Amino acid sequence: MLKFDKHIFICTNQRAGKPGEKPSCGEAHGMEIVEAFKTKLNAKKLSIKVRAQRSGCLGVCLYGQTVVVYPEGIFYVGVELKDVDEIIEEHIINNRPVQRLVLSSDKY
Repeated sequence: MLKFDKHIFICTNQRAGKPGEKPSCGEAHGMEIVEAFKTKLNAKKLSIKVRAQRSGCLGVCLYGQTVVVYPEGIFYVGVELKDVDEIIEEHIINNRPVQRLVLSSDKY
């Protein structure tokens, strides 16, 4: 089995709900963010093994587009396409979570 040093899950859940209910990451550019992570990680040719993939609901829908990085279990919320480079550079390469995007324990 292939072991990854870092594993990035990007929520792409699409909720079939009524207007005004919980937001849905899949509708908030989920697949575009998945593709951005994959493309940018492949271009970096990192010495560590990293996998980025889509996931179902990560359970913190109210805070916007969600990404979680393991093995640390760091949840990022409100993630936009413009944040992908910073997450890769800071967290994936330099092991420094991007604090402005981290889901804080007082919210969860």
